[in-house]
Amino acid sequence: MKKNAAALAVAAALAFAAWAEPAAQAPPAVSSKEALNVLARMVDAMGGRKLLASVRDTTLRGTAEMLKAGLDAPIAIYQKEPDRLRIDYDLSSLAPGRVFTQAFDGTRGWGTNIRTWSGEAMSEALSRDFSHQALGNDSLLDPRKRGIVYGLKPRATLDGKDYIVLEQTLADGHKTSIYVDPETFLAHKSVTTTLDPVTGAVVETESVLGDYRKVGGLMINHSLRTFQGGAEIMRLTLSSVVFNTGLDDALFVLK
Repeated sequence: MKKNAAALAVAAALAFAAWAEPAAQAPPAVSSKEALNVLARMVDAMGGRKLLASVRDTTLRGTAEMLKAGLDAPIAIYQKEPDRLRIDYDLSSLAPGRVFTQAFDGTRGWGTNIRTWSGEAMSEALSRDFSHQALGNDSLLDPRKRGIVYGLKPRATLDGKDYIVLEQTLADGHKTSIYVDPETFLAHKSVTTTLDPVTGAVVETESVLGDYRKVGGLMINHSLRTFQGGAEIMRLTLSSVVFNTGLDDALFVLK
């Protein structure tokens, strides 16, 4: 999905819970006209092209409730256009001063080794997958520049309501289905395939967005529920969203 601040919340949940599994097939050459029309209406609903294009970096803070682990952790998410991302989980409740980090510096991903509590480079496969989440607003405003293709799937009914289903295909073939509310044209849910980090099995991961609020003229979801294999694994609640604080590139680099 295209990563504005709202979609960064999705990135946070997926980053801790599982890694995206790239699809095998290459994307089609161009997006359909109908899909691009839906995408344009989504951009308008989120606040418009001008406002989205003005976002150079985003900082989000809140709480991640990791249901399988029985743990609540403060979370900080930093995104810098066009493709840098860092997610910090404060695990002081488990070990004083400990922070679990995952990041992408624009070229390669890295994260905290929980055995040594030091940062280390991700494998090539995990780095590639984390790069999907790091994609910024170009995925919405100029998808062709990033080799991203959008298409429409048949409408789907959820809890008695019909949703538009927009399929996003990244340059490496990775697919995500975005369920768009036909009344607000805001994203309600995203569905993709991910790898279970423990078993390595491919599972379906759903992220349900809610509690949209306007921040700086942009509509941002402040809640996110993530399901894997049908079971809820995480709840994310945002307490603050701030744009354009001048995040330094060094924040995203492995030290």
